[in-house]
Amino acid sequence: MASIKEDQLRTEVVKGAKAIFAKGLVEAGEGNVSVRNGKKEELLITPSFNQYDTLKKEEIVHLTFEGTPLSAGKLPSTEAKMHIAIYKSRPKVQAVIHTHSPFATMLSIVRKSIPIIMEEMYIFLGGSINVSEFGEAHTIEIGEVALKALGIKNAALLASHGVIVCGKSLDHAIKFTELVEKLAKMYWGALQIGKPYIISQEHLDRFQKLFESLFANYPRRMRKKI
Repeated sequence: MASIKEDQLRTEVVKGAKAIFAKGLVEAGEGNVSVRNGKKEELLITPSFNQYDTLKKEEIVHLTFEGTPLSAGKLPSTEAKMHIAIYKSRPKVQAVIHTHSPFATMLSIVRKSIPIIMEEMYIFLGGSINVSEFGEAHTIEIGEVALKALGIKNAALLASHGVIVCGKSLDHAIKFTELVEKLAKMYWGALQIGKPYIISQEHLDRFQKLFESLFANYPRRMRKKI
């Protein structure tokens, strides 16, 4: 029988999954949402080929960082290895979300990173949104390239695959997925009109404390100038 805490975490995962589905960031059978189980080396994640509109908390999969299932029923998302890689690397991360949102995925296909075109990118995400090297889906490799592209930031584009974000809370992670798609759409639109202006670092330094104190989740051993 699931504990009260586990039941709450399952409800959280369902909440996150339905939120990104309602916002059009994923379609049925794609993307995934997970949360860390406190200080344990465990996570709860959406099932493989997830049906967002009918998703129930009983379908959420509980497993260890070694991939050992702690619940019966559904199989975990095939991208669980990528989520686990992020949790192992970033102890402060409490939630990970992977989406296939259209504009961001389109940019990932042409390997186009999103430069700092709005100040909020620096505050919430830590800077530009970089594209990873190509990593085969459902493998340990995609977790490695995702971490490399993230660096000390909270979001990255996965080459020919979509978006990966991580946050200190599920609400943060949901916000970041929305923001990445909004910025991707704005950047794409700006490119159709002319050459987008990039905000220079001198105008961004004042926001570093906000990012570091509110939204940064990278290990302090990685601290460097953004």
